[in-house]
Amino acid sequence: MSVPIVHGGGITEAAARYGGRLEDWLDLSTGINPCPVALPEVPERAWHRLPDRQTVDDARLAASQYYRTNGALPLPVPGTQSAIQLLPRLVQFHQGGVAQTGSRVAVFGPTYGEYARVLSAAGLAVDRIGDASALTAEHGLAIVVNPNNPTGRAFAPADILAMAARLKAQGGLLLVDEAFGDLEPALSVAGHVRGEGNLVVFRSFGKFFGLAGLRLGFVVAPEPMLAAFADWLGPWAVSGPALTISTALMQGDTKAIAAGILERRAGLDAVLDGAGIARIGGTGLFVLIEHPRAARLHEKLCEAYILTRRFDYAPTWLRIGLAPDRAGDRRLADALARMEC
Repeated sequence: MSVPIVHGGGITEAAARYGGRLEDWLDLSTGINPCPVALPEVPERAWHRLPDRQTVDDARLAASQYYRTNGALPLPVPGTQSAIQLLPRLVQFHQGGVAQTGSRVAVFGPTYGEYARVLSAAGLAVDRIGDASALTAEHGLAIVVNPNNPTGRAFAPADILAMAARLKAQGGLLLVDEAFGDLEPALSVAGHVRGEGNLVVFRSFGKFFGLAGLRLGFVVAPEPMLAAFADWLGPWAVSGPALTISTALMQGDTKAIAAGILERRAGLDAVLDGAGIARIGGTGLFVLIEHPRAARLHEKLCEAYILTRRFDYAPTWLRIGLAPDRAGDRRLADALARMEC
C-alpha cells in the first residue's frame, strides 16, 4: 500500500498534539470557503428515498449551466477524490483494456499529491513535469491542476487545448482539474470537452460553496468515459440531499459568494502585508508563502491554535487559507506579531 498523504484540515490531530478544544482552533490549513453558504430547503423525500433519475438529471443540467460545458452533462461523483481513485481504470479503458502497468503519466507539479500517489500505486510510471515541453510520446495521460494547488499557477485555455491536441495526436488523454476554478471561469476548458475527444475536466463543488463535507464533485468527459465512470462508481453514488442542494445553489446567484471570498482573501493579504510576509502564489481561496523558517512558523502558529498547511516536499512553504471573519484576521495578525517572522 502507498503511504497516505497528510492533507489540510487535521484539526483533531492538531488539538491532540498542541491542546485546546476543537472550537478553540482557527483552521487556515484548507482551501475552502470559510463562510459556508446557507443550505436550501431539502425535501423530506430526498432523505427518505434513493435518488431517482429526475434528481440526478436536474443536478447534471444545473452543473452544465454553471460550469458552462457547452451542452455536455457532467457526471456527479462523491467528491473528485473518488474519481481520482478511478484514474488507473481510465487509463486502461482508454488503451482498449490492455494492462496499464508500465504506462507513463505526466503530472504538472508540484501539485495535489493524490494524483501521483494513486497512479504510482497502480503500477503506472509517473513523471512530475513543469511545463508542456516535457511531454513525450510515452505519456498516455497528462494531468494539469488549473489554477494549481498550492502554487496558483494558471495556464490559459489556449495552452491547455494545445496540450490536448498534442496528446490526442499520440493517442493520449489530458485531465484538467479545475477544483479552484469557480473564481476564474475564464480559465475553464469544460466547454471544449465535447469537441476534443480526449479532454477530461474535474470540478469540485464543496470548495467554492464552503460545503466540502457534502462530498460532491463533477466529471466532464466524452460520453464513453462518463459511462465508464458511472459503471465503476455503481448506482446511487451521490446522495439525494447532495444532488438537491447542489442543484439549487448552482442555479442561484453566486456573485455574493464570490465577493465574500474575495473580501476574505483581501483580509488575509492585509495581515500578511502587515507582518512583512511575501506571497509566492495562491488562488482566491488560499495563499502560498515561502519562509526560511516555515516549520518554526507553522509550529508557533499551532501553539496559538492556528493551523496552516505544511509540505514535506517544500520545507520552506506554507499554505494559508482564509479566516471566516475579521476577528480571525486579527487573531492571525496578533499571533504573527508575537513572533519573529
